[in-house]
Order: sequence, then C-alpha cells, then structure tokens
Amino acid sequence: MKKKIEFLLELPNFGVWLACSLITTWFVSLFFLLQYEIKWDSPLTYLLFLWQTHLYTGIFITAHDAMHGTVSHNSRLNHNIGRICAALFSYNFYDNLNKKHHLHHRFVATDKDPDFHEGGFWIWYFNFAKEYINIWQILLMAITYNILKLFLPVENLIFYWMLPAVLSTFQLFYFGTYLPHRKRPANAHHSRSQAKNHLWAFVSCYFFGYHYEHHDSPRTPWWKLYQEKEKQHF
Repeated sequence: MKKKIEFLLELPNFGVWLACSLITTWFVSLFFLLQYEIKWDSPLTYLLFLWQTHLYTGIFITAHDAMHGTVSHNSRLNHNIGRICAALFSYNFYDNLNKKHHLHHRFVATDKDPDFHEGGFWIWYFNFAKEYINIWQILLMAITYNILKLFLPVENLIFYWMLPAVLSTFQLFYFGTYLPHRKRPANAHHSRSQAKNHLWAFVSCYFFGYHYEHHDSPRTPWWKLYQEKEKQHF
C-alpha cells in the first residue's frame, strides 16, 4: 500500500492535479453549503463546518507551496495557481504573501521575520494577522458579501463562507507558526516538529506540524513532508 501511494506521488504533474482537485472540491462544497438548510441541533452541521475549514486550510497550503515552486515545474502555471488559491482565501494577495514568506525562511524567528513575534498566543496572532490583512481585502470581502446576500441565506454565508476562513487562519497560525517557532528552538532552523503521527499531521494542518522538516527541505511539497519526517528526529 505504501509503495502504491509513493508511486502516485511521483506521477508527472501530481501537484497540479492535487491543487485542481482541492480547488474544485472547495468550490463544489461551498456551492452546496451556501444552499444547505442549516439545522443547529444537528451534528452534521458542525462536521460540515469543520470540513469546509479543512478545505480552506488546504487552499492556503497550496498557495504556500506555490511560493516554493512545488505545485508545478512550469513557473507561470505554478504562480498562477498560487494566485488563484490566495485570492480564494479571503482575497489574499499572492505576491505580497510570497515576498514575506521568503523573508520568514531567510530570517526565521528573528526581528526581520514578519511571522515571528515575542509574546503569548493572542498578541502574536494579532501581530501576525496585521502583517497580512489589508484594507483592500476587507473591502473586497464586504462587496462580495453584500452581493451574495441578495441571493443566498445570510446565516449560510457567515457560517460556511466567512467563519471557516477565520478558523482556518487560527489553524494555520497555531500549527504552522506558533507551535513550531515559540521560544525560538535552538536548532539550525529555530523550528520544532510535532511527534510523528501522519494521520494527525494531515488532519491538523496538511503535515505542516512537521515544521522543522519543511524548513530543512522547503522544496518538498506538503504531500511529501511525511517522508521527510521519516528521516528526521525533531
């Protein structure tokens, strides 16, 4: 089974097919959920909310991988997929994200790292968010919301479109920034990794809890980070 999975991961353009699958699944899921009759007393309502949050996280992780050139060997296609994914994630601007993310890798856990902040979870999160949220995103989200609410239930827009994106930012920050870099670990990449558990690593943040491995091998796409974890011991 393991050999079959690794064979699939090595197929040409696997990253493009995976990115397209994630984008398509996100669109289909959102289209369904924006028209879904919400039943607040049903566990399914909240499971679907978590499902959509997980897809949002995957959309952002795909944009992140594009910043490292690992979605496609074709540079133009790679970055265009990254731009699409960044835009789907609450109108983030890919080129701005790309520039700051490479500063993070170059100056990890220093005062030149835009993702790093000395302090507790909340103050760090708000400083992190302040680096990436701008007025244009807020305006575009507001315009889109006001158009969509003319055709779709407001509670669906809030619960399945807006809130999953917000929760996803906490997921990405907690597993991909705060836990790996807090207290500035004393190793080559000032990063730590969660214990090896591939299922939890995928569910929690698409293997980005294996964060030392990501910094040690930034050209490894998210779907292969578990392989790097097999080699490392952090």
